[in-house]
Amino acid sequence: MLVVMKRDATATDVEGVIRKIESLGFKAHPMPGAQRTAVCITGNPGAVEPAHFEFLPGVQDVIRVSKPYKLVSRELKPDDTIIDVRGVPIGGGSFAVMAGPCAVESRDQLLAAATAVAKAGAAVLRGGAFKPRTSPYAFQGLREEGLRLLDEARRETGLPIVTEAKDVETLSAVADCADIVQIGARNMQNFSLLEAAGQQPKPVLLKRGLSSTVDEWLMAAEYVMSRGNYKVILCERGIRTFETLTRNTLDLGILPVLRKLTHLPVIVDPSHGTGIRHAVTPLSRAAVAVGADGLMVEVHPDPPSALSDGPQSLTPNDFMDLMRDVRAVAAAVGLRVVQPGGLTQPAS
Repeated sequence: MLVVMKRDATATDVEGVIRKIESLGFKAHPMPGAQRTAVCITGNPGAVEPAHFEFLPGVQDVIRVSKPYKLVSRELKPDDTIIDVRGVPIGGGSFAVMAGPCAVESRDQLLAAATAVAKAGAAVLRGGAFKPRTSPYAFQGLREEGLRLLDEARRETGLPIVTEAKDVETLSAVADCADIVQIGARNMQNFSLLEAAGQQPKPVLLKRGLSSTVDEWLMAAEYVMSRGNYKVILCERGIRTFETLTRNTLDLGILPVLRKLTHLPVIVDPSHGTGIRHAVTPLSRAAVAVGADGLMVEVHPDPPSALSDGPQSLTPNDFMDLMRDVRAVAAAVGLRVVQPGGLTQPAS
């Protein structure tokens, strides 16, 4: 159920609707939009009688939400959500590139990568401190030391950081350090982690699961938002198909569909999407053209020596070329590329 407020509804009017929802034993989720506020109702086991709200001050309409994901749905919020990350806008016509190494391996490695991606024009630094790996014998990350190094890199470059929480136990430490908390593909349906991420205030970057449908992905986002954190960024990173020539199959065709279904920003990870270095830049260009709000790209100062995902990591020079191409395509489709510090390059 969705209570749509009038354009001139006051904060007192919205609060009156919230109180009414809570008095019925349900949860209210006010979502301000560009034109008006809508208040979504969750926690109701069945249909709610519209008459409870129709005659409250400031109420325009009471409608039923057809999708199972209510807070994520564009029915709730017709205009795009824009998430501010330390001055960097994600969504709403801006295009933000997140870049850096798959894993934090050392101080020298991270600072070299961070300096290179900042120089090339990335707006956010990525780097894994906690690394959930398929093999228990693979490099698992520097953990708390990795977080400390990410904080140092942020202070050196001014770039906000995104890093992964691999479970509920690591979430607190990651959220204390990160500007964006990443939930990886393997954890997309770790419901305890989703709920916990929804109870902390940092933006959450939610990667699509390896074999997940779009509906499952959006319901995972709903878990986060249902706990009160509405700052969710979706990340398409490729899905597992029958194809073996690439690591995954990057599903760029879903971007226009997502635009119809959800108001949340969507970025693309072409590094995991293929697992092949020479495919990253062409797919980055395609992601811009098809309507993504940003990229997440793996960049390493020496990919052959990388402890994680070397074959799909770009060199700093490769990344410089990628950013040049991204700016050109963004200008052609009317997107503003976010520069370090949150400034945008106007569309030309």
